[in-house]
Amino acid sequence: MDAGQERRPAGGDGGLRSAVVVNPVKVDDLDELRRTVDDALTAAGWPAPQWYETTVDDPGRGQTEQAVKAGVDLVFACGGDGTVMSCVSGLVGTDVALAVLPQGTGNLLAANLGLATDLAAGLQVAVERGRRLLDVGAVEDQYFTVMAGMGFDAQMLAATSETTKARIGWPAYVMGAVRHLRDRPMRVQIRIDDRPPVRRRARSVLIANVGRLQGGVTLLTEAEPDDGWLDVAVLTPRNLRHWLALGWAVIRRSGQVPQLEVFRGRRVVVTSNRAQPRELDGDLISPGRQLRAEIRPQALWLCVPQPEDAPDLAVDVQGAGERGEQLIEEARRE
Repeated sequence: MDAGQERRPAGGDGGLRSAVVVNPVKVDDLDELRRTVDDALTAAGWPAPQWYETTVDDPGRGQTEQAVKAGVDLVFACGGDGTVMSCVSGLVGTDVALAVLPQGTGNLLAANLGLATDLAAGLQVAVERGRRLLDVGAVEDQYFTVMAGMGFDAQMLAATSETTKARIGWPAYVMGAVRHLRDRPMRVQIRIDDRPPVRRRARSVLIANVGRLQGGVTLLTEAEPDDGWLDVAVLTPRNLRHWLALGWAVIRRSGQVPQLEVFRGRRVVVTSNRAQPRELDGDLISPGRQLRAEIRPQALWLCVPQPEDAPDLAVDVQGAGERGEQLIEEARRE
C-alpha cells in the first residue's frame, strides 16, 4: 500500500467538526443557507460548523487554513470554481476532507461529482462519509482538481459574462466559445516528463486530472482522479468544420476524436510563442507564455457518493440527493 493510502480523515463514531467556507456573492440568501446547513448537520448528530466568508483579497485559501488550524475534520466549499479551488489549495496534504456545496454556475469539480447545484446531495454525501483520496495538479503555488488550461478554454471563460451565467447557467459558456472559434492558433512546445518536446499549432492545451467538461460532456475518457497521471489534451482545429467534427465526436463519445491528441505524464510544461489566457478548474489566472503543472498523488480527501473504485465519482449521486432532501426536511420539522 502506498504511504498516502494509509492516511485517513479524522472522525470517530460521533459527528465531525466542520467549517463552511462560503463566497457570499454566490449566495442569494446567506442567512437561509446558514440555517439549512446548521440544522441539517445538527439533525445528523454533528456539532454546528464554523463559518468563514471569502473576500476579494482572499477567495478561500486563508479561511480554509484557519479552519484546519482550528482542528476541523471537514471543510465545506460553498461557492463557484474559484472558491473550491482556493479551498483545495488550503487542504492539499492534510487529513481534512473537502465537501462541495456548489453555488456557482460553473463548478467543474461539482460537474465531475454529478452534484450540479444540489445542496442536499452535497450535505448528505458529507454526512455519509464516503471518501476518496484524490490526486491534484500543482501550478506554481496553486492547485487544481479537474484541469488547467491555456488558450481557447480560458478565452471562452473570459468571454462569458457573470450576468449571462447567472441567467442561463453553463450554456453561457457556449456563447463565449463562439466568439473565439476563428481566432488564430498558438504555437506551443509541450514537454512531458523527460521526453523530447512536442511542437504543435494548437487552439487549446488542457492538462487534466478528471475528464468531464461543463454540461457533463466527457472529453478524456481515460482520465481518472487517483491514477497518479495527468492527461494532456491538445486541440488542433483550424476552421469551423474542424470544430464541429471535434465537438460532434466528443458528444457522441466516439473512440476517435478528430483534431485531438492525448498524452499522459506526471510533469507537463506548455510554452507558447505569445502570452495566452490561462485557467485552473474553470477560474481564470494571470495570462502567461507558459503553463507548468505536475501531479501531486493522493493529496486530497474528497467527499464523494461512492468511494469504492468507481471511475465515475457521480455514482449514487441521485440517491444521495434524495436522502439529503429527507435530512433537510427532518431538520425543519424539529
